[in-house]
Amino acid sequence: MTARRRQRQPVERSRRAVLGMVAMALTTGAAPASALATRRSPRIDPPAKSRSLLLAADQASERVLVLDPHDESWEDRGRRAQRSAARAALWSWSPADDGSLNALNPQRSWRNVSEAKHRVVNGRQWLLTCASGGLAAMVSYPHGDVAWAALVGGNTHSLELLPNGNVAVAASTGGFIRIYTASQGPRSAGYVQFDLPGAHGVQWDNANDTLWALGESELIGLKVDGTDARPEVEAGATVSLSDRGGHDLAAVAKDGNRLWVTTTHHVRQYSISEDAFVAYPGQRGIDRAGVKSVGDDPDTGQVLTVTPQSGNPCQWCTSTIDFHSPDGRQDTAGASLYKARWLLPSDADGE
Repeated sequence: MTARRRQRQPVERSRRAVLGMVAMALTTGAAPASALATRRSPRIDPPAKSRSLLLAADQASERVLVLDPHDESWEDRGRRAQRSAARAALWSWSPADDGSLNALNPQRSWRNVSEAKHRVVNGRQWLLTCASGGLAAMVSYPHGDVAWAALVGGNTHSLELLPNGNVAVAASTGGFIRIYTASQGPRSAGYVQFDLPGAHGVQWDNANDTLWALGESELIGLKVDGTDARPEVEAGATVSLSDRGGHDLAAVAKDGNRLWVTTTHHVRQYSISEDAFVAYPGQRGIDRAGVKSVGDDPDTGQVLTVTPQSGNPCQWCTSTIDFHSPDGRQDTAGASLYKARWLLPSDADGE
């Protein structure tokens, strides 16, 4: 295994009181002090706990949306007027909802929202989101309060919350994975960097204490050491992809030992324990080219995929979400979805 070059940037500790630190919020359940005064995101109360919802990165509205896949009011039915996906959203968020982010120039840095993930740590729910323009943020869910945000740059593509409250970010054009010291304050901009050409995805593996990172041609298990304020990162296991263009990386909800990995031409599952790409149920219908995001519903096992659609105003987006096992398709009026992921209804209630 070839050693990777590491770049470390100076890590600056926030001068704000520790009561504002994300780490304290994660361990005590208290909201970060900086988040208490922010304006709430517009939303409608979610439905009763009966089914999973969808979390989507929509580049048409430049918002993160929570959608009910069974709500027919946001389907496109030809000439019949329908509500757009953004207007029908149960919940949505954009930096425009929070004036405290104006210093990060969201008019430029929030272009082409590229990721939306939901995480739960010690009973607190967080939305992780970023945009290709460079802005990355961690927002409380469902309240919409910003716990941490930074300008990353480099065509920011994905991010992940680490157990200590720090945030890992992948930037494709920049070719790097950064571990930001989000635990040190709401605008902590310190980081350590690991170079990875074509970096597109990051996923925390709690069982193996590993941050998996997906690049152009490699899947790498990163080991994160050091302290919360001064993290260190180095390469562990390195897996060569069978084809280039690594794009989406996510945990297989029904099997914690596996990862979803999409490339230019395939949707595969990687078995961590076997150190190999392995067959999976429904592969024949799911394994195809160009998939931007993939995931299985942890409640039902149904898989969703998002693939660019010809004719969408955004050439790398779609207004259609495909479902597999059982198969189905959902049209989203007026949307330009880049990614979509499952979100359980119990999560959406904020419980």
